[in-house]
Amino acid sequence: MMKLKTNLQAAELSQVTVTDGYCKNALEKEVAYLLSLQEGRLLAGFYENAGIKTPFVRYGGWESGLMGGHTLGHYLTAVAQGSVNPAVPENDRKKLFQKVKNLVDGLAECQKAVGTGFVWGAPKCESNIEAQFDHVERGETDIETQAWVPWYTLHKILAGLVEAYKFTGYAPALSVAEKLGDWVAARASSWSEETRKTVLETEYGGMNDALYELYSLTEKPQHAFAAHVFDEEELFDRVLSMQPNVLDDLHANTTIPKFLGALNRYLTLHGSELSGEKVDASRYLRAAACFFETVTTHHTYATGGNSEWERFGKDDVLDAERTNCNCETCNVYNMLKLARGLFLATGDKKYCDYYDNAFTNQILSSQNPETGMTTYFQAMASGYFKVFSTPEQNFWCCTGTGMENFTKLGDGIYYRNGKSLFVERYLSSVYRGEELEVELICGFPYDNTAKIKIRKANEPFLLCLRLPDWAAGYPEAKKNGSPVKLLEGSGHVTVAVKEGDELELTIPVEIAMKGLPDGGNAFAFRYGGVLLSVGLGSEDMRTEQTGVAVTIPSGEPREVTVKVGDLYALFEEPTKFFTREGENFVMKSEPPLNFSPHFKRYKERYAIYVRVKE
Repeated sequence: MMKLKTNLQAAELSQVTVTDGYCKNALEKEVAYLLSLQEGRLLAGFYENAGIKTPFVRYGGWESGLMGGHTLGHYLTAVAQGSVNPAVPENDRKKLFQKVKNLVDGLAECQKAVGTGFVWGAPKCESNIEAQFDHVERGETDIETQAWVPWYTLHKILAGLVEAYKFTGYAPALSVAEKLGDWVAARASSWSEETRKTVLETEYGGMNDALYELYSLTEKPQHAFAAHVFDEEELFDRVLSMQPNVLDDLHANTTIPKFLGALNRYLTLHGSELSGEKVDASRYLRAAACFFETVTTHHTYATGGNSEWERFGKDDVLDAERTNCNCETCNVYNMLKLARGLFLATGDKKYCDYYDNAFTNQILSSQNPETGMTTYFQAMASGYFKVFSTPEQNFWCCTGTGMENFTKLGDGIYYRNGKSLFVERYLSSVYRGEELEVELICGFPYDNTAKIKIRKANEPFLLCLRLPDWAAGYPEAKKNGSPVKLLEGSGHVTVAVKEGDELELTIPVEIAMKGLPDGGNAFAFRYGGVLLSVGLGSEDMRTEQTGVAVTIPSGEPREVTVKVGDLYALFEEPTKFFTREGENFVMKSEPPLNFSPHFKRYKERYAIYVRVKE
């Protein structure tokens, strides 16, 4: 039986300052990139479709095609997040908020000119700016001449407006979102069941998720009913069946947001009344949880990423699908949102274990720390390298989610439940609430001790610390220099603290190894929560294009195989087979291998999985 709604509340982004050095640099690079982009160019297509003259021209890449406008939605969320992120310098926060206002005001101007509540930024494929939606309803989906996932693009725009309002309180953002939601509701309510099925066959992002979020703000029933139109019941039923290979050949980033919508139906509506009827949305929570379990158990690599060339394969077929096109970054962006929501709904710390791993080893790993540019794929086959976007030419989907990822680095660290503060990620940071201020200083995994300083507390409270899945033993703690007993429960250890207290938490950290269900002798290694990889040099790092102008590393994989004296001993105590040298770990093998943190590797070829034999 799944435990239903908890009283957990996630800390607001504005309450968390991340002080970790690597993350500070990541945020700095992202903010610099966001400030370099011009609102006028992001709005150019919207102005053109509204019949408003503008001197600006669209950006290139995906923004110049029938998916144009999707970046504006991601960008709007990103600058809104940055404008309230206390780790961003105040002057830059003001600049980011001005960009929020400029974008929202521009969309409001376009919406007024169009007159229907609709706003749209892609080039017209016909004289009617709604033509892409008409084509989708007729099943006409040529991405160059008819329709390139218009509902997906609209989801990004609507979500950006909603998030802009939620983060900044800028009222016009909600006004534009409400009118756009009305347009969606009117269109969706006119569909026959046959038309609805036709529409849902084409990627629509998280339209249900965004509309439930909008309903939570407007409380207009038509917004909740429109969200429910995008709830794909047949898919939910299949996943709830937990049958083998239920995800086989599904497009991963098309599918994950559908379950974000299912979860949001539960979080927004469960137990409440809608048009006089009480809503029981427990089935949707179960569907989201079953989906998460299926993905993480049968389709996930050591980084926390999933998929090969954007698609799920058969259950437990992972080694055979290691190529240069694994682990689309958007997938993990959405899986983190799903994990966060499921933790809020259930309190099960396994969702935070996933968040911790995927954030460190897939999201942090997706950014070039010199340029701030981000990846589309991250190859799981050995011998390839990371390929990053360019500032003004790609505008891939993962460019947009990348903008969001690196302006919300403090997400998922702290949660409140009454008088308790939950710490779910060991990342150096400061939490500031009205009655509580806590500083977390961490050096994991290289220093296995965390210090937690209670700077302010109006009254004593419980500090609940996640027992991470990477811990090599039970933690020990000292409070104000003296040993203190930790109480254990629900995957956490708990200690009572008050203002002025300082807690020192020590968590044993060792090398661990993780195989693949079909991998035989292929293994990945991590030190604590940090995935390690082997550098394979930077010679001949050529790229090619695949799909819709996506840049990938070219060439053939370069398998890495080593011999160890005793394979069974390696399985039992992998730490004994490594010598640590700072952040590097040398494997005692033939030949010796030099491992280091994968998230920091961005200029060379790598191997995450190594074949090991006696």
